[in-house]
Amino acid sequence: MFPRVEIYTDGACSGNPGIGGWGVILRYRQTEKELSGGELNTTNNRMELTAVIEALKALKTRCNITLYTDSKYVMNGITEWLENWKKNGWKTSNKKGEVKNVDLWQALDELVKVHEIRWVWVKGHAGHIENERVDTLARREVEKLKG
Repeated sequence: MFPRVEIYTDGACSGNPGIGGWGVILRYRQTEKELSGGELNTTNNRMELTAVIEALKALKTRCNITLYTDSKYVMNGITEWLENWKKNGWKTSNKKGEVKNVDLWQALDELVKVHEIRWVWVKGHAGHIENERVDTLARREVEKLKG
């Protein structure tokens, strides 16, 4: 049996593109770890993806994960679009353009192979305690970079 871990992720951006931040809560039993970071020139979607990637990279062993995100982009990408993108050579469904943020999607694709993950979408800014916490972590990173 693999360790059961809950992960909460969020990304934020001041301007899109602009200064961005991401936040993560990892929870295993009664133990929590917060992670966060940011970038000077990025997009909200890149920060949402980065949060998930950094959360999964932080795990040292194969886990059974419930991952919560308020990003429909991440949720739809991982549960609906990813397999077709790979079949199409990382092109969009009409096969005309390259998938945006392909570097991050490819990194995420490798990381998800390691774990058992149940993806859960939560409505942002709707009082979900952990989602509000990771939103705060992400926004703090934006403010730090704004200086």
